[in-house]
Amino acid sequence: MENHELIKYTIFKTKWGYCGLAGTELWLCRSCLPLPQREKVESQLLAYAGTAEYDKGFFKTLQEQITAYFEGALVNFSPDIPIVLDGLGNFAGQVLTACRDIKFGQTISYSGLAKRIGRAGSARAIGNTLAKNPLPLIIPCHRVIKSNGEIGGFSAVGGKNLKAKLLRHEQETLMNCKSGELNRLRRDFF
Repeated sequence: MENHELIKYTIFKTKWGYCGLAGTELWLCRSCLPLPQREKVESQLLAYAGTAEYDKGFFKTLQEQITAYFEGALVNFSPDIPIVLDGLGNFAGQVLTACRDIKFGQTISYSGLAKRIGRAGSARAIGNTLAKNPLPLIIPCHRVIKSNGEIGGFSAVGGKNLKAKLLRHEQETLMNCKSGELNRLRRDFF
């Protein structure tokens, strides 16, 4: 990302609290998971963006998708969302790109993700990289857990409790979608 590009940000309300996005007209650079106070989201985004311009319509479609996600819609954030991972290095880029492929409601272990990128044995480095994820939810690092099934760490505000809540939310959403589909099929065929 060029230094002369205007950085924009937005903050919007979801069922879980205020979320935020920051980046340029073309690239998303930061996201903020829900927090109860708008000011805290703004503080997090401006810590990255510095002198950014507020734009209510910034990445509007993505705002709508995030809002729908927290309302219980099954939303897989497209790998086509243009992102920038400046300053994180090649390894981090590989980890975060592979993490984007983890689908809604699925999980993978840190060691499984390490194997996926051809770096078996680097589970700890994977965890350290995910702790620096600048785009939580868009890059679903909450879906990476320990090999023994334990939740693992989570660096976002809310920590492991938020990670567990996100994973439960996705499982409940999947169950609701499946039962809704089953009810539709029952209605259509019986």
